[in-house]
Amino acid sequence: HARNKLNIENWNISHKGGWDDGKHFIQWGISAEKTIIADRLSEWEAQDSAGYNLPYQPGQLQLYTVRKSATDLDINKLSGYVQDNISFGSSSHITVQGGIRFNYNSLNNELLLSPRTQISWMPDTDKEWVLKLAAGAYDQPPFYRELRRYDGSVNTAVKAQRSWQVVAGADHNFTLWERPSRITIEAYYKYLTHVDPYDIDNVRIRYFGDNSDKVYASSIEMRLFSELVKDAESWVSVGLMRTMEKINDFHYYRYKNASGEFITAQTEDQVVADSVRFDKGWMRRPTDRLLTFGMFFQDYLSTNKNFKVHLNMIYGTNMPYNIPGSVRYRNEVIIDPYIRVDIGFSALLLSSDKSNRRSHNPFRKFDNIWASLEVFNLLDRDNTISYMLIKDFSNTIYTIPNRLTPRLLNFKILARF
Repeated sequence: HARNKLNIENWNISHKGGWDDGKHFIQWGISAEKTIIADRLSEWEAQDSAGYNLPYQPGQLQLYTVRKSATDLDINKLSGYVQDNISFGSSSHITVQGGIRFNYNSLNNELLLSPRTQISWMPDTDKEWVLKLAAGAYDQPPFYRELRRYDGSVNTAVKAQRSWQVVAGADHNFTLWERPSRITIEAYYKYLTHVDPYDIDNVRIRYFGDNSDKVYASSIEMRLFSELVKDAESWVSVGLMRTMEKINDFHYYRYKNASGEFITAQTEDQVVADSVRFDKGWMRRPTDRLLTFGMFFQDYLSTNKNFKVHLNMIYGTNMPYNIPGSVRYRNEVIIDPYIRVDIGFSALLLSSDKSNRRSHNPFRKFDNIWASLEVFNLLDRDNTISYMLIKDFSNTIYTIPNRLTPRLLNFKILARF
């Protein structure tokens, strides 16, 4: 249950400019911002069913959790950037971008400087290739939600989340089956520090309200564009990604009885004689999805291109989900793989040719009109987005899935004028 009130005023004044002399294109900007926040938090959780309430106290009604706080913040921010785009002439086809961004936040008196650079190269021997390499720092100052801890208190000492990253990519235009095609490849690695850990609690994000996390993320993504059917673009994409986190001093204990057995619910001897500490180490992040595969295909009637069909498919491997408050089993609940297929049919009701329209035609001002019928989630798969955690009287937790939308029909008319 929640009876929260939040009011945010945000005032901003900014200036952007640029100067171009042909070889150099210099861009700059500066922004001053004031944010005024008034927040009143009042949340409580009651866990009950027929005949019992948690925590259980005979003759008393106890709330499981209560969170109340009042926060008023007045934050001044100053940010800016300068960037130079350097072209080395048409013969070498090399473009370099370099710049720096700064941020100052009065909430924690933190000044951040973030340098970045990128180079693009089109080889003289093959103008169909473009190679790119970029590197730099990205720092994200907290806004407000990142400051709130689980217990409802606000930690104004939270610093910006910081990362260093490198990105390499390539674009290649070529001919496949006598049709124009293009392939794009991009790989990146990011190392993040001062990260504010978070959990996905049902449908909201809840932060730890500190900078106790270290994170890395690496990925390679490929997408091929082509025309399996002439004049109808299609594509297929594959992405591999891994992102892990390590929270400072994140550990748990397991307990042993006198015979050296780890005590569980099935152990006969429940008397604690010793304990063993386990450091959690690297864990999957809530966004960790190893493989994502997508495909989009278009076709039309051979006798009339105004009648089209498209098929869109996506598959993603499992993702982790966390039991809030659990260290040992953090992000170890599994969300099943995501599978979705959409199909759509469209017909051109009014073409862009206006030469045959009469002066009294009510549609004479329209460029074109399309009608489409789409079937979303054609397979009617029950994809899961998160879990609702339900406890019984013995504190056993059950995961109840929150499902995404089932199969849906969507009909629309699209008119351009």
